[in-house]
Amino acid sequence: MSPQNPSRPYDVLVVGAGPTGLMAGLVAHRRGLRTLVIDAKDGPTRESRALVVQARSLEILDQLGLSGPVLAADALATGIQIGDAASPVRLDITSLQEGWTPFPGVHIFEQSRTEHLLSTALEEEGCPVRYGHELRSFLVGAPDAPDGVEAIVDGPTGPQRIRARWLIGADGASSPVRHQLGLAFEGVTDDATFCVADLRGVEGVPESALSARFGERRFAVLFPMGSDGHARLIWLHGAAHPTAQEALAGAQEDLGITFAHLDWFSSYRVHHRVAERFRVGPVLLAGDAAHVHSPVGGQGMNTGLQDAHGLAHLLADIAAGHLAPRAIEHFEAERRPVALTLIRATDSAFGVIARTGPVHAFARRRLRDLAGALAPRLLASSQGPRIAGWLGQYRIRYRPVAKGVPLPRWARDRIVGVRLAPTPHNAEHLRAMGWRLLVHGARAERPPAVPDWIEGPFTLPADPTGSARPDRLLLVRPDGFVAAAWPLHAGASADADVREALAALGVVG
Repeated sequence: MSPQNPSRPYDVLVVGAGPTGLMAGLVAHRRGLRTLVIDAKDGPTRESRALVVQARSLEILDQLGLSGPVLAADALATGIQIGDAASPVRLDITSLQEGWTPFPGVHIFEQSRTEHLLSTALEEEGCPVRYGHELRSFLVGAPDAPDGVEAIVDGPTGPQRIRARWLIGADGASSPVRHQLGLAFEGVTDDATFCVADLRGVEGVPESALSARFGERRFAVLFPMGSDGHARLIWLHGAAHPTAQEALAGAQEDLGITFAHLDWFSSYRVHHRVAERFRVGPVLLAGDAAHVHSPVGGQGMNTGLQDAHGLAHLLADIAAGHLAPRAIEHFEAERRPVALTLIRATDSAFGVIARTGPVHAFARRRLRDLAGALAPRLLASSQGPRIAGWLGQYRIRYRPVAKGVPLPRWARDRIVGVRLAPTPHNAEHLRAMGWRLLVHGARAERPPAVPDWIEGPFTLPADPTGSARPDRLLLVRPDGFVAAAWPLHAGASADADVREALAALGVVG
């Protein structure tokens, strides 16, 4: 059967309707792009799978007006408990994040709920996900789409030809999009097997904290999911592909975990991999299609959500003519280093706590003893807020210029390349989905070189976090990151500094 032709091309075709693809689709749609999200499965994920929504992800959802449903239904973990209920060490995370984010703590909100939330928003806004539609192939630079992508998609009524300016591969770790691009997925597959189970009636699980358990041969993390001992258990099991009965028996024997009922179980090998590139022409990778790593830190889904959020805003700005087409290079330049840093951190931690053999078993026992003694001191030190910020993913920093290039004046302030800390005074500006000029605790003139589509400057009270200086005029992107900080002299910024920054960012007047 010949593929059916579309009436007109899309701006963005998103392949994959997991949290990453749905976030990309919703932001792109909200920004006015003609958007299509497809997925071969028949509907949103029903299993809980990914579980944690970190603080930065809630800030993104808040920009979309969707933080309320999460906060109304989540289980909030305010800290981490090391050891069992008989001799626990409690580490408070929430107090270290307060003042830096409106959403401190670790929010337990299953992937199935996240997908339902995002897919429902798309459907209600007239951009429903096309479930049951599978990507067969795509061609870059086809005669009917010389500057974009032409895809062949198999659907319930037969194959369809879909044209789009950009294609986002958010189609998981086995990504067909990545495979068709021929990109290497660089990294390792660990020799340990991780198991995941949703349990009821777990004894000794704290309702408001993650619980890390160290056994002689195993390591586990318990995530609270509600009252009456409802918890997600993620743990190391030495044998490959154990049955649920075998794996749970080992967890009970070595970790002392008891429960009343099993809702769901899965086992898998953990991969630590990053795609060699995140973009080939108009085709881009996000989420697990671009990077995969250990689930222990609850970072995976959150990293994908942030990939998608920033990418969709970037494409919308290019489509609107606000940024030059070359600005698309910023996505890989910003997000791939984030993925590499996360992979290195999780791989190092995973190597200590999860790999098999007597050497690693000894290291786990030592880590258990050291963590209980040293972790409270570390979090109580000046490094505590930094660690909590990395966990919450709001301390990510993007390089304003290439590594090794001297920083220009507009990029020397430490706030450049980080997300602007939300406060009661700037919350509405961060929800606005547009470029803005902001100044905290002072007055600033509007630079003549700034294009009309950038709003401001808006004068705000002094920043309570101290990160935004009163003698700086900030250029804030739609994703909340500070793109430039211009020094102010009597309320004015140097025209040469402004023009240099706008040119570097690809801003079009």
